[in-house]
Amino acid sequence: MIDGGSEGGDASAILIPFNEARRERLDLPVAFERRELELILRLYGRMVAANEWRDYAIDHLSDRAVFSVFRRTSEVPLFQIVKDPKLARKQGAYSVVAAGGRILKRGHELARVLGVFDRSLKLVEA
Repeated sequence: MIDGGSEGGDASAILIPFNEARRERLDLPVAFERRELELILRLYGRMVAANEWRDYAIDHLSDRAVFSVFRRTSEVPLFQIVKDPKLARKQGAYSVVAAGGRILKRGHELARVLGVFDRSLKLVEA
């Protein structure tokens, strides 16, 4: 059996999304894509309707994009939803950070990371 020189298949191949390669080449800031913003703003709308969040800010920085949510505009953000492409191959590009800097959830899929805000009913036995 001829293996072609690599045991694990194409272990040396690195897949870089076209938009990330273009962003790095043109030195553009990291931004949320339309699909990502749709998920985030749907969550934001639910939380505003529940009277828990009142304001938001979006920051597009050179190394990450941050969606911050506030209870009041003059306060520090309650939560930050962060997209950091450098962590995409390690822990996941998306994370939710609490006000104190603690990472509540991190992952590769934004929908799963935003699941930290879902309140599901749980059976509690006395």
